[in-house]
Amino acid sequence: MANHAIIYRLYPTDSQKLLLTKTFGCCRFVYNRLLSVQQERYKNGEKHLSRTHANNFCNRQLKPAYPFLREVDKFALTNAIYHLEDGYQRFFKHLGNFPKYKSKRKATKAYTTNSTNENIKIGEQYIKLPKLGRVKAKIHRKPKEDWLLKSATVREFGDGTYQVSVLFEYEEVSVLTAPVTEEQVVGLDYKSAGLYVDSNGKCQNMPGYYRMAQMKLAKKQRKLRHKVSGSRNYQKQQKRIARVYRHISNQRKDYLHKLSAAIAKQYAYVCVEDLNMRSMSNKGFGNGKATLDNGYGMFLAMLDYKLKERGGKLVKVDKFFPSSQICHCCGCRNPKVRDLRIREWICPDCGAVHDRDTNAAINIRTEGMHLLAA
Repeated sequence: MANHAIIYRLYPTDSQKLLLTKTFGCCRFVYNRLLSVQQERYKNGEKHLSRTHANNFCNRQLKPAYPFLREVDKFALTNAIYHLEDGYQRFFKHLGNFPKYKSKRKATKAYTTNSTNENIKIGEQYIKLPKLGRVKAKIHRKPKEDWLLKSATVREFGDGTYQVSVLFEYEEVSVLTAPVTEEQVVGLDYKSAGLYVDSNGKCQNMPGYYRMAQMKLAKKQRKLRHKVSGSRNYQKQQKRIARVYRHISNQRKDYLHKLSAAIAKQYAYVCVEDLNMRSMSNKGFGNGKATLDNGYGMFLAMLDYKLKERGGKLVKVDKFFPSSQICHCCGCRNPKVRDLRIREWICPDCGAVHDRDTNAAINIRTEGMHLLAA
C-alpha cells in the first residue's frame, strides 16, 4: 500500500474560523497537559502512559474537568495525544530531542482528523470536515476512484490563509525499472550561487525569490518596528509580512516542482552528492542566505519521488567523494583544487582544461553509474 496527499486551499467562514482557532487551542492544551502528566509520573516513579491509557485519561479526566474540549473534533485531540507519544518514542530511540511544550504564539496552528463514516468528503467546491461541516475550497484536483481517504490535516498560516492536506491510501502498482543507459543518466553538482551544474555543462540558476523581495520585506518590517507591540495594528502588519514570506515560499516551490518534473521526464537516473544542507547553510561558509534561498534540499526530495514514480532513481554519491579534484579525462587527482576559489584548472597529466563544476558533475555521474552497476 502507498500513500498520497492532495493539498487544497480553504476559505472558511467567520464561524468556521472561530471553531478552527478553538480546535488548534484545544489540541495544544491537551498536548501540554499530557506532557505535564507524563513528566509528573516519571518523577513519582510511575509507568509511562501508553497511547491507549493517555487517550483514556483525556476522555475520563480532562474532558469532564474542561467541558470546552467537547466542542471540538475528538479525533483532533486523539491525534494530538498520538503526536506526543510519537515524540516520546523518537526520544527513547535516540532519534530526536525530548518533547517540548507548545507555545500559543510560536506553535504551528494545525490538527489532524481521521476519516470514518464519510465524515470527510470532497465535493465540487467544498470539503466536508468533522464539526466544521462544508468548508469552501478550491478543488483543483480529484482523487482516483480506487483511492481510500484516510485523514485530513488542517493548517492556518501566519498570513491568515488556510489549507487542508487530505491523505489517501491506494494499492501501489509496480513500475518497470528503467534501463541504465548513458542517455538516461545525468549528474548534478550543487552550486550555491545558483542551483546546480549538470554533466552536460548546463548551469541552472535560481531566480532568488527571497533576494528579489528583500526591499519589500525591509519596508514592511520598518513599519512594524514603529507600531506598539501586541496592538491590533501590530498584528495586522505581522500578517502583511507573513503574506510576503508565504508568497516567496510558493514561488520557490512552484519553480522547483516544474524543474524537477522536467528532469524526471528527460532522465531516469539522476546522480547527486549526498550533502548536508543544514551544515552548508551555516554562517561559516558565507553563503547561508543563498543556500536557503535556492531550496536545493527540497529540490532533491521532489526529484526522488518523481523519479520513483517513473521507474527511475535518485543516486546519492558519498559527500567525501573528491568529485572536483579528479580529472574526468584521465582520472588524475589534483589536491590543489580543494581550494574553493579555484574555478578552472588544468590537469597536470593530460593537460585538459576543466571547469570546476562541470568536471565535478561528470565525475558524480560516472560514480553514480558505478553504484548502479554494483
